[in-house]
Amino acid sequence: MLSRRLPYWKATVSDNSQTINQPISNNSSAKNKPKAFSSLLPIFAFIKPYKLMLALALLALLVTAAVNLSLGQGVKFVIDNGFIAGSVEQLQSAILALIGLISLLAVGTFSRFYLMSWLGERVSADMRKAVFNRIVTLHPSYFEENRSGELMSRLTTDTALLQSIIGSSFSMALRSILLLIGGLVMLMVTNFKLTLFVVFSVPIILIPMMIYGRKVRKLAESSQDAIADVGTYAGEIIQNIKVVQSYTHEVKEQDAFAREVEKAFSVAKQRVKQRSYLIAIVIFLTFGAISAMLWVGGMDVLEGQMSAGELGAFIFYAIIVAMSVATIAEVYGELQRAAGSATRLLALLEVESDIKELVSPQVMNNHAQSVISFKEVDFCYPSRPDSAALHQINLAIPTGKIVALVGPSGAGKTTLFELLQRFYDPQKGSISFNDIDITELKLTDLRQAMGMVPQHPILFSSDVWHNIRYGKPQASDEEVISAAKKAHAHEFIEQLPQGYASFLGEQGVRLSGGQKQRIALARAILKDPEVLLLDEATSALDAESEYHVQAALDELMTNRTTLIIAHRLATVIHADLIVVMDQGKIVDQGDHKSLLKSSTLYQRLCELQFDKANAEAN
Repeated sequence: MLSRRLPYWKATVSDNSQTINQPISNNSSAKNKPKAFSSLLPIFAFIKPYKLMLALALLALLVTAAVNLSLGQGVKFVIDNGFIAGSVEQLQSAILALIGLISLLAVGTFSRFYLMSWLGERVSADMRKAVFNRIVTLHPSYFEENRSGELMSRLTTDTALLQSIIGSSFSMALRSILLLIGGLVMLMVTNFKLTLFVVFSVPIILIPMMIYGRKVRKLAESSQDAIADVGTYAGEIIQNIKVVQSYTHEVKEQDAFAREVEKAFSVAKQRVKQRSYLIAIVIFLTFGAISAMLWVGGMDVLEGQMSAGELGAFIFYAIIVAMSVATIAEVYGELQRAAGSATRLLALLEVESDIKELVSPQVMNNHAQSVISFKEVDFCYPSRPDSAALHQINLAIPTGKIVALVGPSGAGKTTLFELLQRFYDPQKGSISFNDIDITELKLTDLRQAMGMVPQHPILFSSDVWHNIRYGKPQASDEEVISAAKKAHAHEFIEQLPQGYASFLGEQGVRLSGGQKQRIALARAILKDPEVLLLDEATSALDAESEYHVQAALDELMTNRTTLIIAHRLATVIHADLIVVMDQGKIVDQGDHKSLLKSSTLYQRLCELQFDKANAEAN
């Protein structure tokens, strides 16, 4: 959980966090958006565990700033005591002193760059973990309302931008501020009259920074959203490439993607233009002030009011001040852009799951007579609050029995499975597991007691070992192979190029439907759950694959409470209990023979399927 992994973050945001159940992109109103820098402040909570590294980096920053400022006096010493005085010895001493300062500057710059870059990478990694830790604990309805590409953009693009800010831009900003302050002090010490030129130019430079900085921040947020749209669109097309090519929509999708990319480019172009205006104006005003200062200073040297060394030192400090202001202007634009990313990340980190756990959950009871019980359950999906998916569900499932759920599509069968695994909570009624309300159980205990075999098995982009062992991560190789044999999968796995070490491709694309189903069965067998949930596990298979999968299922269901969603009634006529559902309600229940007499819906389903099967056989 996020609170255990990164308690310092939780402590920082808990007072201001609010539950966000709406889509995370473009939701907050302008008046509620935090200011640019205040939105960045919570990010520093991630830096807190690395105070020592930050302190060393700041020390190196102070050293390099001090050495930079000392170089001006070195320049003055070289000019007045070397060039003007015409002394070779003094010139050599001055040059050696200057080389010493430069060497110290190099060491300090190395230390500052390494420490700040390390800090940026470390904080970026922690933030990615924090965001991912939060994502995997969120309720499923959240992912119905938010696109996967949008979430991936937060994990990658936004955290990478913040890494750049912490590791580079933040360091540059601090160094430039120190040099700006120190340079102004040294300017005043060197020549007060010329310093006025620099001081009066600072407010003139800050005004465009404030104006264009706000524009840059707004455009930066829009740019990040546009990039997320591009990634989402591309990911969806790539994931469904066979459908795209089957319908020969390659050119259509290329044109559509090009429009998304051009839209993102248009927003980015506006952002770059505003930043370019900002940098150009700042540089023009800064160096214009330096040019005016050079003219006045040159006249003072000609009139003997100051030495050439003082003018050289003053020019050096003026350039430092000018470059510091220019750097601050550039970093200010980056910080405005980062503020948009910070806002997006914080919005995601503040999302709370709708599925709440008790602080002190009850211990699982393993001796109940009825393993599952639904009592007066009403449920509507969050995305469809006015349409009841389940209504007045009352159902008791005895321990060790095989229970089948049948009915037309949309009857609510899969919804029962989702409520049972507590992906959602019902708006009314209660669900008990082993005589304990599932809201009082620990989520991991509840879900660990169940094994799900879906109609379309989900495989990961890894090898066979990983996909089967997902049911029991600590399982030995022998246990994995034993589970594969029971699932009738061992033979075809052995024929793969690297056997159990064979890479299966994205979503198991290198396997047939029956092979993927048997891998999913092996995973469930390895998990050895108390309750087995089968969602049409054989409906999409050919005859041979169905034979192997059904044989594996028969072995898996032995002495185990099993719930089966079935459209093919031939697979469940021997179930201990058949529950007939229609329009979110239980309309009848019993065994096959009794339902043929009592349920008109069940009779019609049987007639449709068995008459069709007989016709096909004849």
